[in-house]
Amino acid sequence: MSLIFTIFIYWSLSAGVWSVHQILWLPCYFIDERVFLNKDNHTETQLIHREAILQFGQKGDAPVNPNAITFLITRSKLDLLQYVEGVEAEQLKCELHRYSTEGGYVRWPVLGAHEYNHWFTCILRHSRGLFTITSFLRRPFDQPPPGWPDYHKWPPIPNREVLTTTVAMVIKTQTPSVKARLKFQQKLHCQFDVDHKGAKVTVEWHKQHHGERTKLFSYNRRTGQTQGSGVGLRAFAAGDASYTLASTMISSEGTYICSVSVNPLFGRVDINLQIEEPPHVSLNVGPSLSLVEGNKRKIVCGANSYYPRDVEIIWYEQDPVMLDAPHPRSLENVFLSYHKENRDMTFSLSGFFYLQASLRDSGKRFTCSVSHQSLKVPITKSFTLIVEEPTNWMLYFAVGSVMILLLYVKRRYLHSAWRTLAGKAI
Repeated sequence: MSLIFTIFIYWSLSAGVWSVHQILWLPCYFIDERVFLNKDNHTETQLIHREAILQFGQKGDAPVNPNAITFLITRSKLDLLQYVEGVEAEQLKCELHRYSTEGGYVRWPVLGAHEYNHWFTCILRHSRGLFTITSFLRRPFDQPPPGWPDYHKWPPIPNREVLTTTVAMVIKTQTPSVKARLKFQQKLHCQFDVDHKGAKVTVEWHKQHHGERTKLFSYNRRTGQTQGSGVGLRAFAAGDASYTLASTMISSEGTYICSVSVNPLFGRVDINLQIEEPPHVSLNVGPSLSLVEGNKRKIVCGANSYYPRDVEIIWYEQDPVMLDAPHPRSLENVFLSYHKENRDMTFSLSGFFYLQASLRDSGKRFTCSVSHQSLKVPITKSFTLIVEEPTNWMLYFAVGSVMILLLYVKRRYLHSAWRTLAGKAI
């Protein structure tokens, strides 16, 4: 897309910073298809990446790049640009595809619509994953519909073709990728709009995980029938089909699919929900640990109730805080327990070592650092070691014995003196 991006950069520099109201066109990839029968008489599809321009304007406008395929979006009830309000053009990734109605040819119920239309999908993604928008572009065609599914023989699109279209339906999610904690309410955003009133819309929510697909909710506006829960019907009237999880669990993980269909169109946005629960970190000792020289103690750092399973536990030691104190050193004699799976499907792990008390280690600070993908920075827990000299019990015994002997001698002396004084008195 070198030529298109050259034009794109030139327009960006000449126009300054683009806002939504200044976007006139976007560079896109048009993922074209060539469907054919292979040597085994099976249908195969070859994808062809082509340069294209998504241009906003009026019918008859000249293309900004005459050498590229131009998808000219003209005014209709739906304004695609309002769905990217506040976003700069260079933050948008654009992708265009043909859309097959699988042989179902239905007149689109808007003023001036033809019996037959060519359909395309335009997918706009925010470069930082803030939203995904799928829109359906309608190109009226004055020829009768073919007698076979359109994808069997797509009409060719030359490189300099200008395809004049209007936006017929839009689906948007502001939560294409969600990271949620356990036991929290989580809203999965999905909104839609159609270019005519009273559209017979069907909205469904499915969850897909490890190859299993489960229907969560469905609503058919034509019949008024509702199945499941999680979507507020009051908000639905305004095009809000967001799904709410009352309380997240590990089993809530998966891909959630919001699909909207209006015959003959079927669109969807996928939302990837990932559970991340940070660990609770604790030590089996307090902020200060006193040991007698020579004693041994098992020191345990526990990381509990985290998800997913990968976690890192590192122990550090640091000499007493002094101007020349070295940086913390990682301990090498650290052992890790087995991962324990808890009842709520979270995990626990401990990292421990055996501390042999030595007077030269007194004042050292030991720190456990726990890293996990749910944490921006590691969680740390520390304690300070205080080592005391061993008690000399033989010395205490000797001093005690001397004291007892002195008391005994003193008592004998006083007793003898009292008897002598008593004799003289008689």
